[in-house]
Amino acid sequence: MGDDTVEPTSIARNIGAILDDNMSFEEHVNDLCKTAFYHIRNISRIRPCLSIDSTKTLVHVLVMSRLDHCNSLLYGLPDYLIQRLQYVMNAAAKVITCKQKLDHVTPLLIELHWLPVRQRIIFKILLYTFKALHGAAPTYLTELISPYVPRRALRSADQLLLEQPTHKLKLTGLRAFSVCAPYLWNSVPFEIKSSASVSIFKAKLKTYLFRQAYF
Repeated sequence: MGDDTVEPTSIARNIGAILDDNMSFEEHVNDLCKTAFYHIRNISRIRPCLSIDSTKTLVHVLVMSRLDHCNSLLYGLPDYLIQRLQYVMNAAAKVITCKQKLDHVTPLLIELHWLPVRQRIIFKILLYTFKALHGAAPTYLTELISPYVPRRALRSADQLLLEQPTHKLKLTGLRAFSVCAPYLWNSVPFEIKSSASVSIFKAKLKTYLFRQAYF
């Protein structure tokens, strides 16, 4: 009889994300960068034949959508991993605007109105939080957060704050949605949190994060 023993693996792929046994997401970042740069190189080869709008469409479909897919899982990653993803975005911006490798990238990102990678991650988490609070998110997310209810009458009671739970693990605990969502949500101005709709919330939040990132 053959040996049917299955060797354990340290990584697994699920809904497009590569999960490793330490939840470091290093393999995920490596794979994402490799694929994204492959597409950026191909787009750069045909860039002279493309209009700027066509280039933006290709970059969005082949590069930016990959950066944004499951990016809420990347909150709290070390700076060097976030920076690698930022290099991908920088290269994509230069392809669109026909700039050289050594050209300063910040003005290009502002021109394209792109949030940096770190702010895009925060944007996604806060969007999920807003939807969860308004019954537009899966139950498993809604159950992870709860409104802050002070024991006595305080001015903070009407600020749409969330309960901030304690956590045990210094690194991975901070990255849990139940921990990072309240932390990020409570730091957002009331004007944004009290938005009347998802579309209004998204517009106000992007403007807020954009100003934080560049100005």
